[in-house]
Amino acid sequence: MTLFFYLIIALITFFAFLHAWAKKEYDISRTVVINKSREEVYNFVRQLKNQPIWNPWFDRDPDALKKYKGEDGKVDSSFYWKGNNRVGEGIQRVVKAKQGRVFETKLLFIKPVKLNALTYIGVKEMDSEKTKMVWGVKGYLAFPLTIISLFYSPEKLLGEKLDVGLKNLKQHLENH
Repeated sequence: MTLFFYLIIALITFFAFLHAWAKKEYDISRTVVINKSREEVYNFVRQLKNQPIWNPWFDRDPDALKKYKGEDGKVDSSFYWKGNNRVGEGIQRVVKAKQGRVFETKLLFIKPVKLNALTYIGVKEMDSEKTKMVWGVKGYLAFPLTIISLFYSPEKLLGEKLDVGLKNLKQHLENH
């Protein structure tokens, strides 16, 4: 019984050390240049209803339940989804919308894990028909996600999806 007790204490200490050592905050972003005007790009990406067109996370369950509330693209408008285990369940709410420049949303993932994150989009005009766009996500990892992140880097996991999403967005906007 004493050996079992010491093993449990050692295991708890090991996980506590890993949690203390791991990065708890993340901020991952990617950039793309789109051959469309800044206003066209901004007006498209700020619409929550347009996200299934370019956001790669929706590819995991195209039939997920989607509900929208408020004036799409305006502060306090929101989007609720519920899908399979790969998409989970959550709410996305617009928290900042500076016309033609910045767009931010707060994400609350309910399932499969509870997690809060902030997504941000910034657009900058390079010339009248060329726009540079940054898409990113930042947040805080709680235990046990801190330990999981040591083996599955948020930079790699989220960065790949951001790259795919920006590629989808560029292709869609430049072809329409």
